[in-house]
Amino acid sequence: MIGQVLAVCVVHAELEVPARSSKVGRTAIDKRPVPHRVPVRGLGLEGDHVCDTKHHGGVHQAVYAYAEEDAQRWASELGRDLPAGWFGENLRLRGLPVSDAVVGARWAIGDTLLEVSAPRVPCATFQWRTGEHQWVRRFTLQSDTGAYFRVLTEGAIGAGDEVRIVHTPAHGITVRDLFTGTDPERLDLLLASEPTLSDDVRMQIDRHRRRHANAARAQGVQA
Repeated sequence: MIGQVLAVCVVHAELEVPARSSKVGRTAIDKRPVPHRVPVRGLGLEGDHVCDTKHHGGVHQAVYAYAEEDAQRWASELGRDLPAGWFGENLRLRGLPVSDAVVGARWAIGDTLLEVSAPRVPCATFQWRTGEHQWVRRFTLQSDTGAYFRVLTEGAIGAGDEVRIVHTPAHGITVRDLFTGTDPERLDLLLASEPTLSDDVRMQIDRHRRRHANAARAQGVQA
């Protein structure tokens, strides 16, 4: 399966965010396409950055990609255009199921090699940026999260580049599976299969495990 890069996006401008939506008061979520090829380093794209470094960025969230197909579905539902960068993504891709990318899969783009690392978890800043009512809840329920990537081989990416999946782990667990957490046993398999998982992902899996345990206890009490 082969996809294509439709746009490469970096920070256009930092925005001030109301205190209720951000603990740091500023965001770099305003990302827009650039016409040139962009160098990709271990911490992300040249010319891009994050403001809230406690909750965003780092090697496990170096590059964020979103699928054009998912964006178009949202555009139809919301009744508005959603240009590349609207989701705060670095890469708008076509032809690949980004939200169903297998964790640990390796994608070759341009002369870079990226590894699928995590789903995007929506936050209050994302809600504020979109201006859409109950956006975090709607995004969560839809679970078309897009995917974060680690950078395994540095290089450059430009619009029009081919995207090839060159390795897919046998466990088959996707970023959507990780985000929804509906099958804790499969998430345990992920823990055993992918030693490079970030601490954030491990905590996410632990939260899913506790949620399922609490639900099972509640059912036991009701029975």
